[in-house]
Amino acid sequence: MSSTLLVINPNSLTGVTHSIAATANVQFRDAPVRLTYATLDGAPPGIATQRDADRAAVLVADAIERNLQGTDAADAFVLACYSDPGLAAAREITRRPVIGIGQAALGAATALGERVGVVAITRGSIARHWRAYRAYGLAQHIAGERAVDLSVAESGDETRAVPRIVDTARALIERDGADVIVLGCAGMAALRERIEAAVGVPVVEPCMTAIALAANVLKGNSGVLR
Repeated sequence: MSSTLLVINPNSLTGVTHSIAATANVQFRDAPVRLTYATLDGAPPGIATQRDADRAAVLVADAIERNLQGTDAADAFVLACYSDPGLAAAREITRRPVIGIGQAALGAATALGERVGVVAITRGSIARHWRAYRAYGLAQHIAGERAVDLSVAESGDETRAVPRIVDTARALIERDGADVIVLGCAGMAALRERIEAAVGVPVVEPCMTAIALAANVLKGNSGVLR
């Protein structure tokens, strides 16, 4: 019996969840893990401010606690928001793997390059992200962070988002010296290949990175962690 991985979208936009699911279901169709998805009703429609992240954190922890009390509890969890809301609280609740896409993406990016450039969704999220980089001990690896200034709902729109993301990534490379790019919003999950082809450096997409990590952890643990 395969292990179950629950991917939680900490905002209330089902379109973001569907985009993550559509991309992951193709990329991991042969993986020995069952992918399930959840959107948090009552959460903000996108995590832009610190207040949004704080509100979502409580909802994330509560959702994981409810899942663990059910008859079909997941074996691992991925928090599909670059801000990783509720990550610490969730890890207090369970010994099962809980992986934040922001932390996973930064780990992958620092393995691929020396100077990481982050494409943020809004300028209002950048200060919060820098607090996380310092907390993770990774601030010295961040070449810069620049915002596309779109809503989360717009972040996966190929016509509107791709040109802005490409321009922003190029600025991070050419002006800030980045040699690897991180897409700093889960709504961009389906866009990685197009962005990487346009900018010519490795591009890390946090959702697929975190799902791959969780699937490998589950494979190695064989569901032992509880």
